[in-house]
Amino acid sequence: MRRRAFQGLRKYQDAARPAAPPSAPCVATAGPARLLQHGAENGRSPVVFIPSLINPPRVLDLSQSRSLLRHMVAAGHDAHLIDWGTPTSQDAMLGLDGHVIHRLLPLLATLPRPPILVGYCLGGSLALGAAAMAAFPAVASIAAPWRFDAFPAADLQLIGGLWNGARAMSERIGYVPMEVLQSGFWAMDPARTIRKYAAFADMEAGSDAERAFLAVEDWANGGAPLTFAAGRDLFDHFYAGNVSGRGQWRIDGRPVDPAALDCPTLSIVSTSDRIVPAAAGPRLREERSLSLGHVGMVVGGGARETLWEPLSHWLFSHGG
Repeated sequence: MRRRAFQGLRKYQDAARPAAPPSAPCVATAGPARLLQHGAENGRSPVVFIPSLINPPRVLDLSQSRSLLRHMVAAGHDAHLIDWGTPTSQDAMLGLDGHVIHRLLPLLATLPRPPILVGYCLGGSLALGAAAMAAFPAVASIAAPWRFDAFPAADLQLIGGLWNGARAMSERIGYVPMEVLQSGFWAMDPARTIRKYAAFADMEAGSDAERAFLAVEDWANGGAPLTFAAGRDLFDHFYAGNVSGRGQWRIDGRPVDPAALDCPTLSIVSTSDRIVPAAAGPRLREERSLSLGHVGMVVGGGARETLWEPLSHWLFSHGG
């Protein structure tokens, strides 16, 4: 299998890529962060999709056929996407709370009415942070990490060791390189990396499966670095300290308590998510459980039926 995996890796490196889809119009900025409008104002609450700070936001608009955003627009939602952009050297001390206060909330405030928030992965955690600071019609999280004591002990130890090795260098340069984060994801399940590239070696050239693999891997291998302060918050305070799960995360002095939010809330988790275990998700008023991977639940072949359509119905039911 290792030989086939190396063949798959070479095939991935040499494969031709289709042209990237055009970017949606930017309707607001806050530092390097942008608010992109995918839909059109229709009198309903806008819906803002908030991706993780890790990896590019295009996982929510991966391709013509594998795009949560395009599905939402076609269904009739006024969908927007946060693009966090690339932090500058002046952003080194912008922590997770700073991303909420100085990036996310200012962008959301430019909309004509308060939006429904939908956060994916760490974006879901930040969406809950924003909802603790201002009123929104509804909030949904997808595979959002919140109760970090529910992560396997081996994963916490691996992530802690990775951060201990990278912390001094990251503090010196002011950011956490994407390579540091990516190596952690690979180390969680190295056998899976071998299997997926071995399978890619056998995919039919030009097939939808091959195009999807290229799009997902290019997304997973790209992305801007984290600011040092955001990395410190994530690794020291969240993974190691479980501040969110213990109810001790505060933004501008205000506690972030998902149970106290005075609006409809929905947590979508997956029982086969290797990156964010289902048990680590926030406890919200509603919970729905899938059985797809961390990325597959958003862009996989079954995403439309299991995630996109049910989420769209939920958004409509709350005015989005």
